[in-house]
Amino acid sequence: MEPVTLTTDRLLLRTVRPDDTEAVYRAAQDPDTQRWISQFPSPYLREHAEGFTGRMVPEGWACDSMYTFGLFLPGGELTGVLGITMRALGVGEVGFWAVREHRGRGYVTEATLAAARWAFTALSVDRLEWRAEVGNAASRAVAERAGFTVEGTLRSGVNNKGVRRDCWVGSLLPSDLGLPSTAPYLPARG
Repeated sequence: MEPVTLTTDRLLLRTVRPDDTEAVYRAAQDPDTQRWISQFPSPYLREHAEGFTGRMVPEGWACDSMYTFGLFLPGGELTGVLGITMRALGVGEVGFWAVREHRGRGYVTEATLAAARWAFTALSVDRLEWRAEVGNAASRAVAERAGFTVEGTLRSGVNNKGVRRDCWVGSLLPSDLGLPSTAPYLPARG
């Protein structure tokens, strides 16, 4: 799929490109980001940012396996990154991080809702999952503000830099946003 651009009241969500490498690199120097984002090497080097913006992001879009958006203010400043990784037919997983100086302003929640609506309508996703290592309260707060139902804790659910750790898992369904599903859903009773 060709990358798409989404807009919200305050943000432009577009794919990160090689000309965003410096902004990604600078933002990724934050120790909290490196601590909680399991895919981030630590230390995070310029070559990691170059590989991300120049290879990983375009390949994800081209293969319809991962759809990555940079979250930009109207003036072009990067506020965070959000990706939806396809896990199975009709199931995607959202992941996100915020640039330190833009945390606490609701940008990632706003972007998560826009990306979820897009995934439900354009990608025929019927279940959007969120996972975060237990203790990552900021990620959990974003997920809950976006309407995710936290379903529980997965033991040894994530690998963070070679260490298995427990993680929270949650889901958002199209019906949570007033949208139709592509497949019928029959919830369990009792």
